[in-house]
Amino acid sequence: MNKSAVVIRHIHFEDLGTLEPVLRERGYQVRYVDPALEELAALDNVAPDLLVVLGGPIGAFDDDTYPFLAGELELVRKQLAAARPLLGICLGAQLIARALGARVAPMGVKEIGFGPLDLTTAGQASALAGLRTTPVLHWHGDQFEIPPGAVRLASTPTCGNQAFAVGATVLGLQFHLEADAGRIERWLVGHASELAQAGIDPRRLREQARLAGAPLAAAAASVMHAWLDGIAGDASNAA
Repeated sequence: MNKSAVVIRHIHFEDLGTLEPVLRERGYQVRYVDPALEELAALDNVAPDLLVVLGGPIGAFDDDTYPFLAGELELVRKQLAAARPLLGICLGAQLIARALGARVAPMGVKEIGFGPLDLTTAGQASALAGLRTTPVLHWHGDQFEIPPGAVRLASTPTCGNQAFAVGATVLGLQFHLEADAGRIERWLVGHASELAQAGIDPRRLREQARLAGAPLAAAAASVMHAWLDGIAGDASNAA
């Protein structure tokens, strides 16, 4: 029987990327929702089997400017209260952190480009273990604090908090595990102004994507399978 995966997508090219085939292989029926256009309160009252909140070029505390974020936070809190699986990437992870009472704030610098993670001891024992030697795509200027009750999983020299987990079912990733390097051109065009403001040459990112693409796609699939296996094991233990 198919399971439901509701995916909050803020910008059209920042989608599930390489993770979508994994979810479909695992029996998830994927439904994208655009929170800027769709009424989140109109979603089914039953929490989805999996909620994924993707990235976007706004801040987790920008609801005065972008009121739809309040509806997203409510959806995240609802998923947390139901103890259902929840994955946040970049802005999505920041929204989860905010919903759990943690601070999210600008770092004062942009972290953009492909680079490795430093996994904590807990991270090395987690689903992220498959990223031990694999560069991932970083593209952000804000950073979350680790929420109360969560476990810190990874860092970089620029950003001390790159990932956290709450039990087996909640995973927040500051980096873009899902990025499909074969479609990096859409990111370079869509975020051209940000790259220019940060003084980053798109040609360098294009070359990094060429080198990192295949290893990252394989590692991302491994991480996602491992995380979903952990969810399934947690559900079996609870039963």
